[in-house]
Amino acid sequence: MTFKQKLLAQAYPLLMKLIGSKHKGVQVNTHNVPPTTSMYDIPCTTGQGNALHLSAYQGKYILIVNTASNCGFTKQYQALEALYQAYHNKLVILAIPSNDFKQQEAGSNEDIANFCSINYGITFPILAKCVVVTHAQQHPLYTWLSTAALNGWNNAAPAWNFHKYLINTSGTLICTASSSVNPLDQRITNCII
Repeated sequence: MTFKQKLLAQAYPLLMKLIGSKHKGVQVNTHNVPPTTSMYDIPCTTGQGNALHLSAYQGKYILIVNTASNCGFTKQYQALEALYQAYHNKLVILAIPSNDFKQQEAGSNEDIANFCSINYGITFPILAKCVVVTHAQQHPLYTWLSTAALNGWNNAAPAWNFHKYLINTSGTLICTASSSVNPLDQRITNCII
């Protein structure tokens, strides 16, 4: 284990306490409010630079997670892969690397893909690195995820790496989960019918 990895491992409990206490839990779209615009029309790019049409995932649940390779929550990749393996027939996970929080994803798209493959055996799609928090360069998918006027109810952008958004089979945002929530948490898996 490198010095940096040891430091991150030691910082993980503190991060859980700080981030979890401020942004803990799962928010659920209890009234099943539909979006005003379709998420399926938003252009995305794979980590290899190819166009990704979200409409290819209509009829499946989509879990969107902003990820980083050098974060205290990076070990959630293991739980994300376990979730994907358990539900891959009806769920796709889209990892969206971002360097927005403390520059914890400095690598290239190729570096990120290699890191995820070697360390976690990731088999779900990893998209191109992008900006996920609110400012002029925010990716349109994250604008949709964090704007109630578009998605129907949620105005919260990620507060840290590994924030989760779950979209149902018809394109409705049904829940969000903070960084401190394990991807295998029942509050998430119970939403995947």
